Amino acid sequence: MITSPPPNHHILNDPSLRSTWKHRAWLACGCTTVLISLAKAIMGAAKSHIWLGPILAGLVGYILADLMSGVYHWVIDNYGSASTPIFGDQIDAFQGHHEQPWAITRRQFANNLDALARAVTFTVLPMDLAVNDPIFHAFVAVWSGCLLFSQQFHAWAHTTKSRLPPLVIALQDMGLLVSRSQHAGHHIPPYNNNYCIVSRVWNEFLDKRQIFQALEMILFYRLGVRPRSWSEPSSNGTEAS
Repeated sequence: MITSPPPNHHILNDPSLRSTWKHRAWLACGCTTVLISLAKAIMGAAKSHIWLGPILAGLVGYILADLMSGVYHWVIDNYGSASTPIFGDQIDAFQGHHEQPWAITRRQFANNLDALARAVTFTVLPMDLAVNDPIFHAFVAVWSGCLLFSQQFHAWAHTTKSRLPPLVIALQDMGLLVSRSQHAGHHIPPYNNNYCIVSRVWNEFLDKRQIFQALEMILFYRLGVRPRSWSEPSSNGTEAS
């Protein structure tokens, strides 16, 4: 396996990788909205004594979260820039991730999840306030929870097994979370496959049918916008073994 030297002192102490109280506050808000939705699902199912509907809805949420993680990953990998409103910081981070893929494992927890926590908070909070249906909330809780933590699943997919908790290794081995070997294909230039980072269940379907490449062609011929993957240079970044 190709290896890289250990991250240098500058990367390990890079303040941009550290969690701030603002990051932690947003993560707490995001987790709270997800937990409220989960609690409504469980209490509603217990009250009605009907569990099958919420369980199936949660499964659908889990499957769709993987698809949405791939679509979002594809968009910010290929379009926009650091100056793009709202999403600029994440676009810049994902582009840097191609150059130094191991750096995500050095990013602190709340720092890694901050942007998704904000998105989940603004999306799920109105649903928590307006809806009480347990089937709806089972879907929302699993869907939003998987999306919120997708960047952590992504970080674990760049982490050697010796540094992972046993539960995470078990979930990766069962195929419930994306693993290091399953995600490795994305880090081969031009970085245009294996975009999904929850369970990676959609990757084979999307890549075999070249769904994202077809969308890129449509956007290019309709809007004249070229995706970065068409001109992505080879990366010097490699993974540590």
